[in-house]
Amino acid sequence: MSETTDATMHSTGSGLPPLMKHEPPLKGVRVLDLSRVLAAPFCAMMLADLGAEVIKVEHPKGGDQTRHWGTAIQGGERTYYLAINRNKQSVAIDFSKPEGVALVKALARQSDILVENYLLGTLERYGLGYEALKAENPKLIYCSVSGYGRTGPSAARPGYDSVIQAESGLMSITGEPDGEASKAGVPICDITAGMYATQAILAAFVRRLRNGHGEAIDIALFDCTLANHVSVAANALLLNKAPGRYGNSHADIIPQGLYHAADGPLMFHVGSDQQFARFCADVLGLPGLAQDPRFLDNDGRRANRDALDEIMSARFLTRSRREWLPLFRAAGVPAGLVQNVLEALTSDEARAREMVCEIDHPTAGRINLVNSPLKLKESSLAQPKAPPLLGEHTDRVLGERLGLESSAIERLRAAHIVY
Repeated sequence: MSETTDATMHSTGSGLPPLMKHEPPLKGVRVLDLSRVLAAPFCAMMLADLGAEVIKVEHPKGGDQTRHWGTAIQGGERTYYLAINRNKQSVAIDFSKPEGVALVKALARQSDILVENYLLGTLERYGLGYEALKAENPKLIYCSVSGYGRTGPSAARPGYDSVIQAESGLMSITGEPDGEASKAGVPICDITAGMYATQAILAAFVRRLRNGHGEAIDIALFDCTLANHVSVAANALLLNKAPGRYGNSHADIIPQGLYHAADGPLMFHVGSDQQFARFCADVLGLPGLAQDPRFLDNDGRRANRDALDEIMSARFLTRSRREWLPLFRAAGVPAGLVQNVLEALTSDEARAREMVCEIDHPTAGRINLVNSPLKLKESSLAQPKAPPLLGEHTDRVLGERLGLESSAIERLRAAHIVY
């Protein structure tokens, strides 16, 4: 199949044209997104936010599973899918058929980055694994995101966030000390795996600019969640002891946690002995507490956390949250109200930081979605665009990128190769 002049001019790895000020940093970078569900699509969305052109390849029958997850809004689109697919183009291709494979290979030849999260060996069976596509495009950065990685005893297992939270130990340290282990309220293993994948891709891209070589990246949700344990992992390994659960308190830094004022809960964190002295004197109004031999330093406060907790709990019940918060602010001790998600998204802080964006959607109309948290001074992010409908850009991509005539596209559609 022929390619357009634009596609021929795009040389993956020969360097990109210089950017104008305030242009997105990944403008001109091409990403082929063969992923579904959350972790890998989240990675591809981050690349799209940074300005990359992301083409999402979906199966013509139903597309990404998340198109059917969550609550349907006006127009029939689902909340889950809308959350992780902004700024992409959707091309519906059935690559279980040879002609579909040929289309994906043609797109891969023109791409800088490929992101996928299929089960081990699936893409290899279709000739779309790393080695096969490396032969087509030696400069391709090929990122695989999976539950357990591409090596090891569990490499062939499917990986889902909730199970990874259990197996990684995350659930064992989440929840109340005397309660059951609990998973996090968001799919944190998926989310952080997507972030680690983005980091690895950007590092590989810099490497390619230096030596012209592609890369195969292997990201596992299990690995990423183990890495997320940070100090908890250090405690477990260095002390040879399984960490426990501390609810809303902290295993090592005391005091920190959720306490009830006269009218509801608030959360605060004291991070040093100096902060603790200010907290006792200027917040609690108990200056002598910081001189109590039991609480002189963090080791003492950790050893006597129950006694300190009893004193603080009684004290906080004497005032409302609105009375306590100004005292925390004046003392320089971090504290805040316990808000629900909608309250946080509609807060003055979220508004000032532009963390909610309005997007025009072709079927749902004007909708609000969470914005990218990235803030860059000398460049900008891509202007948020609606997550695509299934196959919304099939004709455009096959025509403009691969140079197919409309008659050829219609033939592929009639054969159920594309949608």
